[in-house]
Amino acid sequence: MKRMSSLAYHFGVKLCFYPSSKQNKIIKLNYDAQRFVYNSYVGRNRSNYHAKHYLAVRQYQAMPFAFSALNSYEARLAEEVVANSELLAKPKNIRDTYSFLRVKEIDSLAIANAIQNYQKAWSNYRKIGHGIPTFHKKRSDWSYQTNCQYPKQKEAFLDNGTARFIDAQHVKMPKLGIVRIAGFRRLIKERLLNHIPTRIGTVTIKKTADEQFYLSMQLGSDTAFVKELPKTQSQIGIDLNLDNFLTASNGSMVANPRFYCKAKKKLAHAQRVLSRRQRWAKKEGRNLRLAKNYQKQRLVVAKLHDKIRRQRNDFLQVLSTVLIKNHDLVVAEELRSRNLLKNHALSQAISDVGWRKFLNMLAYKSKLYGKEFITIDPKYTTQRCHQCGTIMGHNGYRKLRLTDREWVCPMCQTHHIRDWNAAINIIEKAQVIWSNPIIKKKKVA
Repeated sequence: MKRMSSLAYHFGVKLCFYPSSKQNKIIKLNYDAQRFVYNSYVGRNRSNYHAKHYLAVRQYQAMPFAFSALNSYEARLAEEVVANSELLAKPKNIRDTYSFLRVKEIDSLAIANAIQNYQKAWSNYRKIGHGIPTFHKKRSDWSYQTNCQYPKQKEAFLDNGTARFIDAQHVKMPKLGIVRIAGFRRLIKERLLNHIPTRIGTVTIKKTADEQFYLSMQLGSDTAFVKELPKTQSQIGIDLNLDNFLTASNGSMVANPRFYCKAKKKLAHAQRVLSRRQRWAKKEGRNLRLAKNYQKQRLVVAKLHDKIRRQRNDFLQVLSTVLIKNHDLVVAEELRSRNLLKNHALSQAISDVGWRKFLNMLAYKSKLYGKEFITIDPKYTTQRCHQCGTIMGHNGYRKLRLTDREWVCPMCQTHHIRDWNAAINIIEKAQVIWSNPIIKKKKVA
């Protein structure tokens, strides 16, 4: 049987499911177990790092070229380093050390995935230089990962692994047993009926803050999950902005829905009530997790936030699919959301619009449907006249400000709508129709 990484096509599905009260407790137990294991690795490795650093400095200060005798504190540190190293040497050692991790309701693969995620976090830190693994706090949303295994099967299908589909309404999961789902996509139904070889890889069980439960499955197969769309011989450039969410090079515009701004007043009221109930609970000395009125209001706030998230996600999914299906080439600016969010005057509006998520959707859907999506450097796309190539802000011309939504080119007298002109420049820059701008530099005396 092929490994997941060697399969030609990969796909992810997300299903809503409805656990029983017993299954809910098992999910919470596995979440707590994987969080404990991850935090144990973080804490023990930190202790080892500081202890080794202290002992090395102490040894150098005392006798740089010879081993000095350790005092009682240093000997205890050395013993702690040895004990931590032995515990972290093999994944099974932590289960042998803590008996509560060997309870039958706890999935051993959840613990293995917690250790693997910790190691991946360090690997990513070494690649990009930031993001040291930190402690996972106790939260109102839970999640843990397990894997689908095929111990005796010669071929992997959706209905013969340890995590498998039983029918249109039920899925069997390790430790949880049979859970009822809201229904699956047509893609899953076709593969079950036609018995197409498909392997289930990592399965993530998640409970959100608003008490919704989801299964996220990673699927792999040598048969394509979707067919490539026919070519339309159409190309388009898009300019993302805050006034209109999107302006295309063909002149069409998509209004900015502003989901957060519309719900802001209602959300602010719900959060004030939550804050007031938190103060009352703390004043009376009650635990917030046991304060019923606080938990009721926390759920109200969580549902409002989730509604905004789902509205934004649905809007971006529909729009990105339409763009990819109707055009062979989609070109956009390469936006750095992290840098844009440093502008305190626009950070809320930029977070609400979801540019980065939209570009990610265009990227993976273009690969999925056999289309092309590229991003370009946004330099001069707004300041350039697409008719004559004049660059505003250079050669003595005034630079356009953010408030200048329409302007007239001083060279060719062409009237421009700012965003439409930028979208045309974006597609021309991608097609190399736009030559490098001629800019006169001032001579330095």
